[in-house]
Amino acid sequence: MKKIFLVLLLGPLSCFGVEINLVKNLKVNSSLSPEAAKCVECHAKNQPNIVNDWKNSRHAHVGVSCTDCHVVDGGSPMAIKKPHPKDQNTTYVSILVSPKTCEKCHEQQVKEFLNSGHARARIQIEAKPSMIDLMYKIEGMGDKELDHAPDATGCMQCHGSVLKVDDKGIPTKETWPNYGIGNVYPDGGVGNCKSCHSSHKFDISEARKLEACSSCHIGPDHPDKEVYENSMHGHIYNAEKNSWNFTSAPGTWDVPDFRAPTCAACHMSGINDLNTTHNVSQRLKWNSWAPHADLRKGNETAAIVYQTTGKFTAGNTNAGNVNGPDAARAEMKQVCKSCHTKIATNNFFDMADKQVELYNKYQEKAKKMLDELEAKGLIMKDKWKDEFFREYYLLWHHQGRRMRQGALMNGPDYSHWHGVFEIQQTYRILENIYNQRMKTGKIETENS
Repeated sequence: MKKIFLVLLLGPLSCFGVEINLVKNLKVNSSLSPEAAKCVECHAKNQPNIVNDWKNSRHAHVGVSCTDCHVVDGGSPMAIKKPHPKDQNTTYVSILVSPKTCEKCHEQQVKEFLNSGHARARIQIEAKPSMIDLMYKIEGMGDKELDHAPDATGCMQCHGSVLKVDDKGIPTKETWPNYGIGNVYPDGGVGNCKSCHSSHKFDISEARKLEACSSCHIGPDHPDKEVYENSMHGHIYNAEKNSWNFTSAPGTWDVPDFRAPTCAACHMSGINDLNTTHNVSQRLKWNSWAPHADLRKGNETAAIVYQTTGKFTAGNTNAGNVNGPDAARAEMKQVCKSCHTKIATNNFFDMADKQVELYNKYQEKAKKMLDELEAKGLIMKDKWKDEFFREYYLLWHHQGRRMRQGALMNGPDYSHWHGVFEIQQTYRILENIYNQRMKTGKIETENS
């Protein structure tokens, strides 16, 4: 029997004095316009990895080029205020790419996104004076030279920003660059597709993995990455993910491409006859991020209100799914069908809901004490100096989110030790402060 040896050579090969270059050159031939070809040629020299990402993207394969996303009308509020020098004073470009550009091809996805909790990420920050004060006055110490730093390096990198351009059309350093998912663009667009599909490759397989969500859904206030990894789903993912198929065509990604769901599988995929969706709130029964966990309803989101009125509003905090909480839960249970029996699924969610209701009981009692203290003038004017207020904030914003999200995502350590155990300790601190102030009629730290 003959043995055949296959040798793959990459790089220059010298054979009989003749050098043969076997380096693979990736060529894209999708009838690029001369204008687009100029963009590729120039940026290949100056930002080669951007062009390389684009060449490996689905966009490149179907002929979507730089000009389709970055060329704008000269009157656009995002346009650089002089024509591009490479095109004889006829072409205006924008550094920023709004969802209004994306929706020309991805109309349904943008529409679904605008009904999601992601779409309100920046709008509701702008609608809350307390959040603006926290970033600029409290954390930024009211220093006009430094007060944007907490937002620019922190908040907006997840939540997005209200993007602004200077008199030349260049984005300001206080608002860009960022990968925040709730960007508000000068043309009125809301969102940021590249938060999940990183530019300029926009790889669907990247968006299906846990890591796509992990930039933002981590930390003490919403440790969803850690909660997921605490679950059996996360255990299987970490053990096997390198063998899973993340490259299935849109709408076809389903078991057995993966053995356990990722964030995208539960919240977005077309598993078990569900329709795919870019509304990540569509299958959620509770608004488990808010101070009080209410049932989500199909009301207008803050993003829809903003696009209709042009005004920032906190909107409806329990919006996000379009058919109500029972339909949302039914869709989420549909995700579970491939692996779990109806009994197992129903039992899990019944007990998770009870943990959410238990959290609400703690929060309601704590909020009642806060309201009574405020009514009697027993909360400091600067609330961030007030021990009661700070502990109440941690009860819902940190411990309460961990308790609820740990329960709903099967992360036992976060539901219990990082959740309800810490809440009951904090609740006792609140009770002691409340009883002391109601008894003395004084704020103890003012007289210590």
